Amino acid sequence: MKNSGGTETQKRRAGESAAAVVEDGDVVGLGTGSTAAAAIRELGRRVDAGLDVRGVPTSRGARRLARKAGIPLTTLAASTPDVAIDGADQVADGDLVKGGGAAHTREKVVDAAADRFVVVVDAAKPAPALDHPIPVEALADAVPVVERRVEALDGEPTLRAAERKDGPVVTDDGNPVLDCDFGVVREPETLAAALAEIPGVVGHGLFVDLADEVHVGTDDGVEVR
Repeated sequence: MKNSGGTETQKRRAGESAAAVVEDGDVVGLGTGSTAAAAIRELGRRVDAGLDVRGVPTSRGARRLARKAGIPLTTLAASTPDVAIDGADQVADGDLVKGGGAAHTREKVVDAAADRFVVVVDAAKPAPALDHPIPVEALADAVPVVERRVEALDGEPTLRAAERKDGPVVTDDGNPVLDCDFGVVREPETLAAALAEIPGVVGHGLFVDLADEVHVGTDDGVEVR
């Protein structure tokens, strides 16, 4: 299929394709980001047409969009998701880097809890290997410790700065995010485990062996991997 990469049409196609897998009665994990938003809007249209589903949002933004779309909401305490639909910043061999929207910790909880995890991306996101900086959510007081430990793993941590206010970006849970550049990640599972073991790390954006399928929106349609 022909790919020009990263268009709104590609995102919409991927989101609509993933939304089509949702069945009547499902509980759906609702991801964060522009491509996941396309899936939420499509689910809203299906709900308006009579589909009976409940959503578990992964962020405040996803919650607002779901409410606007008319999707009834529930929680992980009350329900286990049948399917989760979420985007990614990069995909390689089924492994993901997520966290561009600083929601990766909550996303991982919902996506891992789901019986089926469907990833939605545009044509620019698949890659031969993961080399995107990995977002790491950390306790504020632990940032210096986390930075040193990331450097010891041959990573380059950068505290993510807010764009329209002074100070760092903070997650929905009030924690800063470090974008950690490791170059090409040859062993995602090993790095994921090492990051998780750092004291003060709340969550990181390496999603290893979690995705069940990836819907890639292209110029010509959708490729399901």
